[in-house]
Amino acid sequence: MPLETLPERVAPSTPQLSARSFERVTTLFREVSGIKLTQAKHALVVTRLAKLAHESGEVDLDRYVESLFTGGLPDEEVTRVIDRLTTNETYFFREPEHFRHFADVLERHPERPWRVWSGASSSGEEIYSLAMLMADRLGLDSHPWGIVGTDLSTAMVGQARRALYSQGRTQGIPPAYLKRYCLKGTGEYEGQLLVDRRLRQRAHFETLNLMQALPAAFGPFDAIWLRNVLIYFEHEAKVAIVRRVISALAPQGLLYTGHSESLANLGLPIRSIAPAVYVRA
Repeated sequence: MPLETLPERVAPSTPQLSARSFERVTTLFREVSGIKLTQAKHALVVTRLAKLAHESGEVDLDRYVESLFTGGLPDEEVTRVIDRLTTNETYFFREPEHFRHFADVLERHPERPWRVWSGASSSGEEIYSLAMLMADRLGLDSHPWGIVGTDLSTAMVGQARRALYSQGRTQGIPPAYLKRYCLKGTGEYEGQLLVDRRLRQRAHFETLNLMQALPAAFGPFDAIWLRNVLIYFEHEAKVAIVRRVISALAPQGLLYTGHSESLANLGLPIRSIAPAVYVRA
């Protein structure tokens, strides 16, 4: 066939989302999560909604959004939207200064029955990083330590419970921990890694919305990790969340936040003891 007779390749069209649909979806997301998605996140919202719309058999994003609000889609579709719009960037031993600090604390107080909560545990990397560290410092035989991981996204909670990760996501794990606490996949699990069952048994995961009241009898915790999540909230919501979280912190308990998240001058009953580390006053 001569080149001039070949059909032109048509570039795939970019999904379109009207300003009204964007406003409806981001308002819903803000009401549920407390997180405000600005116009700067328009491309992210379009990309993630387009995948959901395709999975539901709809190609027009505005019609998909309309169906969300008029009952044209199952109720659980709203949960799927919240799941997809939640940012879940995490990796093992992220911000290692915190893990070194916590290791020192564990060595100074090995007798405590440590209870730890990760308030935005995402797909579980932070939880299992803590589990490896605590297993190393406290042991796995008789010491009654445990970790609770919560996240807004039900999909992330499910992934964390599976504790199965691609080997490309495990670069931050110290070699000794990798050998001691992780199982290398073979066959159909080639290229993947499973966290040791003994660590999985110490970790409990559940869905939880930090914008809502904590469950009854939740806590107290000796340490709470609330890292790299407060940056997504507006001032009032951030203060309310931290006050809620502190209520689950034991006296003299530790609060770890992201290094870019300052809690100074917020009138909270905590004091700073290290960069992005606080103790309940």
